[in-house]
Amino acid sequence: MTYHQPFQVVGFHSCDKEVGLKVLNGSMDLNPSKNPWDWLGGGVYFWEQNPGRALEYATESAAGTQKNKVRIITPFVIGGIVELGNCLNLLESRSLAVVKKGYDLLVQKCAELNKELPLNKGPRRELDCAVIRYVHTLVEEKGLQPYDSVRCAFQEGGEVYKGSNFTDRLHIELCVINKDMIKGYFLPRPIHAFNPHLKNAA
Repeated sequence: MTYHQPFQVVGFHSCDKEVGLKVLNGSMDLNPSKNPWDWLGGGVYFWEQNPGRALEYATESAAGTQKNKVRIITPFVIGGIVELGNCLNLLESRSLAVVKKGYDLLVQKCAELNKELPLNKGPRRELDCAVIRYVHTLVEEKGLQPYDSVRCAFQEGGEVYKGSNFTDRLHIELCVINKDMIKGYFLPRPIHAFNPHLKNAA
C-alpha cells in the first residue's frame, strides 16, 4: 500500500484569526480534526492551491453555515507547504483500489459484528470517514508503513454552466495525518484578498 508522492504542494487552511496568527508566530500548532463525518478521516485539512475557497469556508463558518467544533469568529487563512510523503492519493488508480478494498472489508466486518454501516448524509460523510479510518486500521494491522496524507478531488457546488461537469466549488482536499509533513506556514498574498480582516492588510 506504500505509494510515495515525490513532491510538495501548497495548501491553505481555514481558521480563526487568533489561531492563525499563533500558528504563524510558532506559539501553537494546528490540531487534527477528529470528527466522525470528516470526509478523508482524521488529520489537518487544507484546500490545495485554493486560498479563495479557504476564505469562503472560514467566512461561512464564522456565519454559522458551516459546522465546526471550534468556532471561527474572525475568518483567517494560512498557507502551508506540505510534503505528501506516503500518500493515499485518490487521484490515482492504486489508491482508489485500496479504498474500494477497504470498503468491502468494512462491510464484511460490520456484518460479522451485526453493526450498521455508517451512511453519508449531505455534508456529514460518515461512511467515507469510516472507510478511510478502516484503511488506516488495516495498514496498522498488517505492519505496513502508515499513510502520511490523504488527497482527493471533491466535486462540490452547482454547475458552472448548464450541462457542465465542472462545479463552482470543485477543489482538491488534502488531509495531513503526519504533521511532520507540514514543512512551514505562511501568510498568503495579496494579504487584503485572502485575509481582509487582518489590520492594515495591504
